[in-house]
Amino acid sequence: MLGAKLATLLGLAGSAVGVRMLPDGEHPPGVEHLLHHRYCQAVMRARRGEAVLLTPDELACPAAAAAFGWRPLPENLHSGQGLVGFGIVSDPAVARRMFERMPRLPQGLCSSIHLYPLDRATGAAPDVVLVEDEVEKLMWVSLAYLHTQGGERLESSTAVLQATCVDSTVVPFSSGRLNFSYGCYGCRDATDLANGEAVLGFPGAILPGIVAHLEFLAQRALPVSRSKKAYSALRRPAVAISG
Repeated sequence: MLGAKLATLLGLAGSAVGVRMLPDGEHPPGVEHLLHHRYCQAVMRARRGEAVLLTPDELACPAAAAAFGWRPLPENLHSGQGLVGFGIVSDPAVARRMFERMPRLPQGLCSSIHLYPLDRATGAAPDVVLVEDEVEKLMWVSLAYLHTQGGERLESSTAVLQATCVDSTVVPFSSGRLNFSYGCYGCRDATDLANGEAVLGFPGAILPGIVAHLEFLAQRALPVSRSKKAYSALRRPAVAISG
């Protein structure tokens, strides 16, 4: 399985997460319907091995609900006062602009979201793949993705807000490209995402190409870089040369 290969090649601490946008009425068997969860918390549970389902009525984060086209953005967020209250910005005009430029899915595109551990997946291919882990591991995913794109430099879109729902799900789903994020206030407060970890997402259709190039990288570049031989040589004391 590609998800298992991805985890093994990189040494992921958890599973990569598959995300599927489901049409009205679809409920995969054996999947837990989450109650009152944020999207980032659903990602956390899938990363830790659970297959889960989120629906509009039970998505606890209003900003994520707006991003998925499920509910209008509440007035306190639309006005910018909500982020001022959280201590994220000091000027509500800044917050208003952040939300005005937030990428969103069209209303009615999906009625639920299925998230599952990719290393155990056997069914339908994911629409988006999320990886949460140490930044060094995300670097290799990004390099493998760059190879699938013929060497084009990567660009990322983020407001350092809504790192999992917008940056790592909506943007890759809508744009068809990888997007990476440092994380955000919400996901770091609401999940077990560690200080040295971050998140990225890419379209599921690109997964085979990414895994194929990670296998190539694992033959030489990845282990050599992790060995830090050049750094070790720098730290060795210089040998004095007598005349």
